[in-house]
Amino acid sequence: MLTSKQRSFLRGLGNDMEPILIVGKAGITENVIEQLEQALVVRELVKGRVLPHTEFEAREVGEALAKHTGADLVQVIGRNMLFYRAPLPGKPSKIHWPGEI
Repeated sequence: MLTSKQRSFLRGLGNDMEPILIVGKAGITENVIEQLEQALVVRELVKGRVLPHTEFEAREVGEALAKHTGADLVQVIGRNMLFYRAPLPGKPSKIHWPGEI
C-alpha cells in the first residue's frame, strides 16, 4: 500500500511517460495482463491507456488489472492509468525515492 507522498512522487514521474499498455475493444485479455506483468518487472512504473470508443471505463480496467498483477493503481486521469509494483525481493529498485542515498 502506497502512502499519499509516495503516490504524489510516482504521479510526478508518470507525467512525462508515454503509455505502453493499450486496452482496446477486447478489454482485459490474458495478453494484456501478461504485457502489464512483464512491463512491471522491467520498469516498476507503467502507464496505460484505454482506447476511446470502447465500452470500458479506465478506473474499472485499472482496478481489475491491478488486482490481476498485484500492482498498485497510482492514478487514473481520463483514459490513462498509472501502475506501480515494487521490485521482486533481491532486485534493486529502478525508482530512487526521495530521501534515499
